[in-house]
Amino acid sequence: MAREFDYVVVGGGTAGAVVAARLSEDANTSVCLVEAGPSDVDDQAVLRLDRWMALLESGYDWDYPVEPQVNGNSFLRHARAKVLGGCSSHNSCIAFWAPAEDLDEWASLGLPGWSAADMFPLYRELEDNDGPGEHHGRAGPVRIRSVPPHDPAGSALLRACEQAGIPTTGFNSGTTVTHGANWFQINAREDGTRASASVSYLHPVLGRRPNLAVRTGVRAKRLTFDGLRCTGVEILGEDLVHSEQIRARHEVVVSCGAIDSPKLLMLSGIGPAEELAGFDIDVLVDSPGVGRNLQDHPEGLVQWEARRPMVAESTQWWEIGIFTTTEPSLDRPDLMFHYGSVPFDLNTLRHGYPTTENGFCLTPNVTRARSTGTVRLRTPDFRDKPRVDPRYFTDPHDMRVMTYGIRLARSIVAQPAMREWAGEELAPGPATVTDEEIADYITKTHNTVYHPACTVKMGPASDPMAPLDERLRVRGVSGLRVADGSVMPFLVAVNPGITTMAIGEKAADLLAEDAGRG
Repeated sequence: MAREFDYVVVGGGTAGAVVAARLSEDANTSVCLVEAGPSDVDDQAVLRLDRWMALLESGYDWDYPVEPQVNGNSFLRHARAKVLGGCSSHNSCIAFWAPAEDLDEWASLGLPGWSAADMFPLYRELEDNDGPGEHHGRAGPVRIRSVPPHDPAGSALLRACEQAGIPTTGFNSGTTVTHGANWFQINAREDGTRASASVSYLHPVLGRRPNLAVRTGVRAKRLTFDGLRCTGVEILGEDLVHSEQIRARHEVVVSCGAIDSPKLLMLSGIGPAEELAGFDIDVLVDSPGVGRNLQDHPEGLVQWEARRPMVAESTQWWEIGIFTTTEPSLDRPDLMFHYGSVPFDLNTLRHGYPTTENGFCLTPNVTRARSTGTVRLRTPDFRDKPRVDPRYFTDPHDMRVMTYGIRLARSIVAQPAMREWAGEELAPGPATVTDEEIADYITKTHNTVYHPACTVKMGPASDPMAPLDERLRVRGVSGLRVADGSVMPFLVAVNPGITTMAIGEKAADLLAEDAGRG
């Protein structure tokens, strides 16, 4: 039995929840949102931001392993959320506007409508921000607030940054921070509830809009087509036995994220023809860019024993960011650090590095990594995990930046302001000093900031590796768009959660415009 709606949104994540909520604001427009994971309503395991690390490798996590890495950590796993709200229900809710320079570069690549002048109003529309500045929104659905400076070790770290020549600088001020540090802004309410896409956009309207149907616990098997027109999606129902079709009168929006959006397109016959033919999948559109251009923020670690007791409470345990450049004249930071007020031995303990229950760390990450990877099908079975191959550190630029970051982290913590806090360096340890030794440590132990993106990128018609046009439409078919982090032509230099929500806002606007309602 098929049900029919004006729009079907496949994936209730960071962008998909936004798209469904915005489209359904028009009472005359019917929307069905399908999500493979459970609802997050009243689920404190998800809603409590300070518990976010417990979600890793849990039942709320698709928990994708990476393919064996030649130059990287083959033990690494990509956490992808299996719950309404997607990764905004799963992450640490660090909230950044993308640098204007990144968005303007998107536009310069042949993507009109994606410049900072086009996108900044969407950030303003979505946020309720407590930060200073007339550029901020005060009435949007997403609560964004500045982390209160309650961690004394964090306060000491900011003083150490200043002693190392890195000033305390406001984030989300309207100016890109290329060299500065501060407490983060986070999308979270004052009571510690995460202001995820689901909490912010869906919870207020669930059960109150008869034109919005939200189906959780159902998996998309494939998209359906009439010729080259997308007509809906085939799902595995709640009973886990029977399939059904949900049909779209107007359009289908795929919002399954940077790993599962290319997977669903390929299962539906849109992707590299030779690969699809190898699985006996009928090729609908030979689109070689589907599942290519995988980008991420690789992350290193320097960890210390703390001389004094660390905080016992925190907003989300990763409250401070540091930006800098490793080369002169860059208009965007190429290196970022997160400061963690907790030990973080997720990738070091297996290699014998000592750990602690009272420590802190700095995690340098490469904001514009040049190594790119792939997402490929493993089998034609929709239940099987795809092959995720980030190809970390295959471009030497990334190792150069990360090595710089390890040394800079040590320099910051060696400043007088951190003397009362910094005990023994546990990882990589003071004996690791040469470029070769640092590179060996990074290769074995690096993590990800869990920011995979760019696998179904937008691009001009002249780019054969761009499956999408600037209006997020899938080339070669009609009635089908993608809206999530996979559409980015390149990954922004900051945590991308709020930008992904803005992509959802943009997608809803484009759909309304093309339907004559904009």
